Amino acid sequence: MAAFIQKLFKSRKTKATSSSNPQVKPDAKQPAEVDQRNELREAQQQQLANNPEQSALATLATEGVTASIRLEAAQKLEDEELLQQVQKNSKGRDKSVYQTVRQSLQRLREEQAREAAIRQRVSELVAQAKDQASSENTKLFKARLDALQDQWQAVKNEASSEQSQQFLEAVHECQKRLQLIDQAQQEEARQQEQARQRNETLDLLKNTLVDMKQQSASDLPSPSSLDALQKTQENRWLEATRDTAVDKHEQKAYEQQMQALRSYLNAVRWLAQEKETLDTLAQAAETGGATDEQRAQATELLQQLEWPTDLPQPSTLAQVRKLTGKRQAPKQNDGQREKQQEFANKLKATLPELEAALEARQFKESKQLFKTAQNLFQQLDHAHRKGLQARMQLLTGQFRELSDWQGFATEPKQIALCEQMEYLAEQPMDPEAKAERIKELQGEWRNLGGSSDRTLWTRFKAASDQAFEPCKAYFEAKSDLKQANLDKRKAICDELSNFLDNADWASIDWKAIERIYQTARQEWKEAWPVDFRNNRSVQKQFDELLKRLEQPLDEERKKNEALKQSIVERAQALIDHEPLQDAMEQAKSLQAEWTGIGITRHREDRKMWQAFRKACDQIFARRDAQRTEQQQASQLADQAAQAVLSKFESIDVDTDETLLNEARQAIQPLSGEPLSPAVKEQVQQLKQKLNRAEELKKFQQTVADWQALISDKVEQKLSDEAAPKHWLNLAKTAGPINGRDLAIRAEILTGTPTPDQDQPRRMEIQVQRLSDGMGSTDNASPTQELEKLVALWCLHPEVKDTSQENAERLNQALTSLTQTS
Repeated sequence: MAAFIQKLFKSRKTKATSSSNPQVKPDAKQPAEVDQRNELREAQQQQLANNPEQSALATLATEGVTASIRLEAAQKLEDEELLQQVQKNSKGRDKSVYQTVRQSLQRLREEQAREAAIRQRVSELVAQAKDQASSENTKLFKARLDALQDQWQAVKNEASSEQSQQFLEAVHECQKRLQLIDQAQQEEARQQEQARQRNETLDLLKNTLVDMKQQSASDLPSPSSLDALQKTQENRWLEATRDTAVDKHEQKAYEQQMQALRSYLNAVRWLAQEKETLDTLAQAAETGGATDEQRAQATELLQQLEWPTDLPQPSTLAQVRKLTGKRQAPKQNDGQREKQQEFANKLKATLPELEAALEARQFKESKQLFKTAQNLFQQLDHAHRKGLQARMQLLTGQFRELSDWQGFATEPKQIALCEQMEYLAEQPMDPEAKAERIKELQGEWRNLGGSSDRTLWTRFKAASDQAFEPCKAYFEAKSDLKQANLDKRKAICDELSNFLDNADWASIDWKAIERIYQTARQEWKEAWPVDFRNNRSVQKQFDELLKRLEQPLDEERKKNEALKQSIVERAQALIDHEPLQDAMEQAKSLQAEWTGIGITRHREDRKMWQAFRKACDQIFARRDAQRTEQQQASQLADQAAQAVLSKFESIDVDTDETLLNEARQAIQPLSGEPLSPAVKEQVQQLKQKLNRAEELKKFQQTVADWQALISDKVEQKLSDEAAPKHWLNLAKTAGPINGRDLAIRAEILTGTPTPDQDQPRRMEIQVQRLSDGMGSTDNASPTQELEKLVALWCLHPEVKDTSQENAERLNQALTSLTQTS
């Protein structure tokens, strides 16, 4: 391209140099210079139309022939460095180009500044997003995040993929933090609501107990209202303490108040149930006529009732107490006292552990400890129970509450597990997957601590048994399958051992051996499952047999890898080998040699193949580079040829001889140029056109010479020496010749019209020609026949009627021949 541009502008530089010669007038342009300038202008316009490179545009912007060419090139120029160069070169020389380039530079710099500002803004937004993702300031967090995303929408198309990823990752972190903030706020609101509910529950219980202490002993509340109050507040407390930490003092206050309410409720219920009996005993106590049986009955009733001491006691109950008097405890021996003391000590040691488990809300541990405490407490006598009874009642209430909470929390989950197990029992599944799922559901049931509801447990157990029933047959069949697979593996070992003992390694098919190796491993893998213990010895034997088979395979692979490595090295040596055709032939030979080599290790073969392929690619890349160079040279040659073709495309027979000679000189250098087939065909056609024009001119000159001889014959100026020598042979014809017939024959040959009076004679001659032509072997052309007619006209001794009229008709026929040619 650079050489072509230099060629284009060479003539302009030459003209500039010649203009400095004081002997030549600057305004006096020779025609050759004008033509050369026109050719250069057309070539530069053609170059502009073909979208040239930026460097070529820069050259045209400063050295273009016309101002319009320079201005158009400057307008198409976009490279900043070249724009600066053109601006410097055109300053003070070409104002239009200078202004155009300066404006282009200004626009380019403004665009660069705009892009830099956008890039800066993108970087700032990415940094702000990262800062917000790691910031501890959560004030207006969502609003700031939304603002960042809105600003990003305006510049995201200008961001790189890395910046987009960084921004999106930061936004994702912000959104996760926003979710955490929302969750924290919701959690805080939930805990505040739970705290409010707990406070209201404690206040209600406290106020209720205070009201009960202040109310009249004869005005007792109904058991149903107390029961409704108890259940309502228990459920309220359960919801208010779910998934939240409760202060120990707050929990203890609730338990004490709820225990007092339960004790009062139990006492009121007992009074309602024993009302008639108590009224009878109270009446007997009031009249003083109570029997011993009534006193014993009163004592037994009062032992069943533990009325809260801080609440007003009903009058009926007070009168019944008068019947009991003081009770005398039965005497115990030393062994019984020691036994009771041992039970009491164990109970005292168990109660703190039970309190700790209840406080930690550990249901399983609390259940076990409470059962132990109950057994110990039941074995105590009245005297030893008295000091521990209140504490036991309090812990009993706490355990009942924990049990209720546990049942409340786990019962829906246990019901869901029952439903899942029942659904699983109905599903046709893979037995192993089904058995695994049964184990998972059973584990979840155990993790819930079991169930005190026997019905739920029975339901879950029945569903489990039903679900596992199809798996039993599978696992029995699987045991038979394991044995069959073990037998199959033993058979594989026997076949391998027999093959290795009888193999002829000198003439073996290594690819077949490799297939045997792979097939053995595949079949071994497919023979699964097997019993682990029984498979140990068989697995050991198989591993040893594989090692024996793999050793010669590895040796063969390494040998073949060495051969392929040699091919790679030879291919690499051909990269710079000359001549190139020989290098390509050898590369193809190496490729065929590569395919003939046997087995190799896959990974090593892949590495060597990549190296070999790379070397071959470099070899054939040289061919492609040469083709590219040839194409470029062909393009340049085509451009030069097109300029010649376009200049002389209008050449014809009437073209001036000077222009024909110029065309011959211009087309002669194109013969050795690497033209494309299409352009070469056009050049060949131009050559043929020139040759035809030359031949036609020569023929026209020959005809003109004949016409002159014909005229000389009429004027009797013709001498035998003036005619061509070979005409003497052409003129040897027996008998006289008529000039009129010669003219008619010439008219027949050239298709020239014949006068009406000679039409009959023309018909006769045509018939005669047909009859002569049927028996003749002479294939003379029309030109040769015309030449013979002219020779007869000029040299035949007995030619007659060579009048001026016939001469003109003969010359007219010759003239028409030159025109048709």
